[in-house]
Amino acid sequence: MSAFTETALLKKLAELNSSQQSIQTLSLWLIHHRKHHAGIIKTWLREIENVPESKKLIFMYLANDVIQNSKKKGPEYGKEFSNILPKVFSHIGETCTSDKLFGNLGRILNIWEERGVYEPKMIADFRAKLHKQNHSNEGNDGKRKSEENNKTKVKRSRTSSDSDDKNTALLFELNGDAEQSPYLPLGDPPEPEELIKALVKIENSASSDAIVRERIANLPPEISEISCLNKLEDKDAAKALANQVNEAVELLNDYNSRLAAEMEERTKLASMLRDFQAEQKELLVQAEKRLEEYKKKLQKILAVQKEIRDHLSNLPDLTQLPDVTGGLAPLPSAGDLFNIH
Repeated sequence: MSAFTETALLKKLAELNSSQQSIQTLSLWLIHHRKHHAGIIKTWLREIENVPESKKLIFMYLANDVIQNSKKKGPEYGKEFSNILPKVFSHIGETCTSDKLFGNLGRILNIWEERGVYEPKMIADFRAKLHKQNHSNEGNDGKRKSEENNKTKVKRSRTSSDSDDKNTALLFELNGDAEQSPYLPLGDPPEPEELIKALVKIENSASSDAIVRERIANLPPEISEISCLNKLEDKDAAKALANQVNEAVELLNDYNSRLAAEMEERTKLASMLRDFQAEQKELLVQAEKRLEEYKKKLQKILAVQKEIRDHLSNLPDLTQLPDVTGGLAPLPSAGDLFNIH
């Protein structure tokens, strides 16, 4: 991953757009360089105060992604952002007028509250600063109603699919406008060992239990057909059928519970695979860039190596020079010169 400099950060912030790929790529880079979190957030704050209103929302999507996805690797970003977010929401509340901007920021706050990203009291403070008195009461009422409706939708969506609450499509469905909807980050990429364990667990799931499936397939038809009750001739036959029905109910209840658990595990696995694939794609892009960079460096070094070899081949071999002394006596030594007889 490329080295951190403020110049590089400013360039990446300038190129940031509302697409999931753009936000996630920069988020991963910032999380990788989390030891510079204080300087990064200081620069982010300065830039969000100066960018156009339309881009402030994208900066908030980025902050949302970094805050949520950095939790496992360290709390630095979450804590540092909590110190400057009141100022950010005040700035937006005082300088911005877009209903769409306020609605999307309300969704982000709802998600933070749902997931316990920040304390409810702190989120309430963010909301208060966002909805300043210089906006009309009517406008504020409309925004509050919109936030309440959106919050209800978020809760319903979480209830129907709580195990996949990190699905990016959730907030896109709320707004119906993919370009303006808050980017809900992917989960923290799993370690390969976690992924392998989840895959092995799925191999031993309920749907793979051939023995139980065969038992269910071999259940007598009379336990599921009401018309068969007319064929009962005595009390003993009725009791025997009742026992069969009770055993079948117990078997099916247990198997259905296992299948429901398997569905939840498969949903989680799908999220893990998605997150792992997203990370691997990003790492692949970075590896390809590094490969190209080092290929160029290798070519330069090989060119220098060739020049050195050519230069060496053109230098004279001193061992091949002729003997120019011609049998003359050697020059006197210093001792001979200063020897006094």
